[in-house]
Amino acid sequence: MSEITAHHGLLTDIDLHVDDTGGSGRPVVLIHGWPLSGESWGHQVPALESAGYRVVTYDRRGFGRSDKPRTGYDYDTFADDLQAVLETLDLRDATLVGFSMGGGEVARYLTRHGSDRVHSVVFAAAVPPYLAQTEDNPEGPLDDATADGMKQGLTDDEKSFYHQFTTDFFSVNGSLAVPQQEQAEAERLANQADHHAALKAMEAFATTDFREDLTHVTVPALIIHGDSDSTVPFEGSGKRTHEAIAGSELHVVTGAPHGVNVSHADEFNRVLIDFLKR
Repeated sequence: MSEITAHHGLLTDIDLHVDDTGGSGRPVVLIHGWPLSGESWGHQVPALESAGYRVVTYDRRGFGRSDKPRTGYDYDTFADDLQAVLETLDLRDATLVGFSMGGGEVARYLTRHGSDRVHSVVFAAAVPPYLAQTEDNPEGPLDDATADGMKQGLTDDEKSFYHQFTTDFFSVNGSLAVPQQEQAEAERLANQADHHAALKAMEAFATTDFREDLTHVTVPALIIHGDSDSTVPFEGSGKRTHEAIAGSELHVVTGAPHGVNVSHADEFNRVLIDFLKR
């Protein structure tokens, strides 16, 4: 593991915690969801490494073991942080895998930095194209009342909010689809997040419009999504992202909640590795 400095001005450099398996395999960069950290990819890293890939995970600013500055919780900055990781490790021909909030980084990265370092991309239970339900985005799955309730819940009682959020994260029809210890581990990771960072990042993923960003996805793309995802519902997110990216591949996991990479890890890994081989 190491720390990578993301440069965003003379007084605002921050360190991002990065884990890198190393090796000569083609790089796969795993970008975690909110409010977790790179540790949430524990079911993917060994499988990808065994398949011969160099696997890189990192903790988003404000989360996990990375620095927790007061500023920079917008997708332009998140994408620039991702570029700092790729540049510092000199990763080329990489596949970017964005889970949930991390799918926004993937989309915005290609807009801001292009695809010179990118072989392909994966949107896993991801928030694009645009979560907010607005007049010009009626298919957005996140209405104002739900968004306001999430913000208020996190503001009023952070620990209780994270417990319920991570429970819903792994639930289908109100029942956990993973062992209890998986939910407890996600809750542990969530509680590492800085409170201010969590609120600002929540605002970012809830309100950022990625519809134009998706037009910049010109590399091979895979969308993986659970059909029972109640956190980022498939119909309003993964389905629309697949329709927006010409030639993209779609794999819908039957009976999977939002945390599909944990609940259906074997299927998730198989589909991901099959895609990486092409």
